[in-house]
Amino acid sequence: MTKIIGLTGGIGSGKTTIANFFAEAGVPVYIADNEAKKIMQSKPVISEIKAVFGDFLFENEVLNRAKLAEIVFNNSEKLNQLNSIIHPAVKKDFEKWLQKNKNYEYIIYEAAILFESGRYKDCDIIITVTAPEEIRIERVINRDKTSREQVLSRMKMQWKDEERILKSNFVITNDNLKKAKEEVVKILKILNIKQNHS
Repeated sequence: MTKIIGLTGGIGSGKTTIANFFAEAGVPVYIADNEAKKIMQSKPVISEIKAVFGDFLFENEVLNRAKLAEIVFNNSEKLNQLNSIIHPAVKKDFEKWLQKNKNYEYIIYEAAILFESGRYKDCDIIITVTAPEEIRIERVINRDKTSREQVLSRMKMQWKDEERILKSNFVITNDNLKKAKEEVVKILKILNIKQNHS
């Protein structure tokens, strides 16, 4: 049975960087947010989003993600509605992907809202990635070309690090890449995952 390692962390903690370290070591990685973006372009999901949120979010059948984010990050009820459309579709997609990778002892499921969505219950091991709040805010402002206020309102929608850490098996502090990579190597050793040095 393939074991699922849930990898999570607040916005700007650098989860994807850590996921890439695991991928480099030969552990298959499923990045839920990236897959959700693809799924949001699929016809059945587009129809559901239109039914719940209206056509104005679409230009030539293309979803305006910024407009949608503005709605859901300021309204937890709308966020729940969106999640109830996206999560089942991502879950189905992940199960298909898991089948393809069933020969691996461990795989990584990387998701920002691993706890909030309840998906942590499907994981055998959980790793939380943390970083000091100011570093996280700066990373997101630079990455998403957004404002400090927007980053803080998105942070408010997520669990706090302290809550995540209580439910995690491992914690990686990601404010120094070299140290973070050493943490990943340590976890690989503890779990006895053979590293792929190709």
